Formats: sequence, structure tokens, C-alpha cells
Amino acid sequence: MNRIEHITLLADYNAWMNRKVYDAASTLTDAELSEDRQAFFGSILGTLNHLTLGDTVWLKRFATHPAGFSALAPLSAVDMPTDLKQLAFADIRELTARRLWLDPLITEWARNLRESDLDHHLHYHNMRGMAAAKPFFGLLMHFFNHQTHHRGQATTLLSQAGVDVGDTDLLALID
Repeated sequence: MNRIEHITLLADYNAWMNRKVYDAASTLTDAELSEDRQAFFGSILGTLNHLTLGDTVWLKRFATHPAGFSALAPLSAVDMPTDLKQLAFADIRELTARRLWLDPLITEWARNLRESDLDHHLHYHNMRGMAAAKPFFGLLMHFFNHQTHHRGQATTLLSQAGVDVGDTDLLALID
């Protein structure tokens, strides 16, 4: 599997897992989703908000790549999040709507990447406003790893709330 195929697999995994997590979360009440569960982002809703905001931050940064990824163009209408702990989406319905918009965008973008795009050093500013430049492929691996890490937290919180997300292994999507 080459790097592009790997990225495409991770984009598919992201969409598959988000569907499973959001389907599971939708079985809980707003109060259960907002309950402080002593997690890093407090609640299930807080954790899922963080994931969506983090994805938005990174995708907006990726949109500045010289390749000019047309699949990321719709993000120009979205404000850059300033706080990754904020509850930008007040309930699971608003959050689900954003996720349903964001995941196909990620999948389309991943399918349109070219091998030559991956070796570029992306210049961006971190959340504290400090300039950074890192290899684009490494940033993509961080992007997908960040999703997996926090979805793992969300699935644990859902499990503690009595909701089984089911199989979460990437292995399920590998031929």
C-alpha cells in the first residue's frame, strides 16, 4: 500500500467510525451527552465537538497547501476555531449535521491527493499563533491519529454510558 492508498484508507476509516460513534451517541439524551464524565473534554458532546473543531483547524491549514485542494474550498466559509475546548455545536443534532458535511469533504480531498503533494513542508500557525513548518505527510498522519485518539475516548465514554459502538478496528476495512 502506497502513501496515498494509506491516506485514503484512513479517510474511509474516519467516516466509517464517525457514523458508528454518532449513531451510538444519538441513542442518548442531550443531558446524557452533556453530562460531565470527568474526561479531558468533559462530556461525550465536548469530546465530539473537539474532534470536529480539530478537524476544521487542520483542514483549513491544509487548504493553504500550494496544490490548492478544490475539495477543501467550502471550508473558506467556515471560521477558524479559536478554542478547541469550546462547545461550538450545542447538541448532537447540530454536531451531526457538521460531521455529515465534513466527512465526505475529507474523503473527497484524500482521494484527490497526489504523491507529490505529500513531500511539501506546510507553513501554518499553531493555536497560540506561533509559526510552524512541518512535512505535509507527517501532518496528515497526525490529523488521522488525532481523530482515532479522541474517538477512542468517545467510545470509552459511550461504553461507560451503556452504549456499545461495536467493532472499532481499522483492520475491518483492510482487504
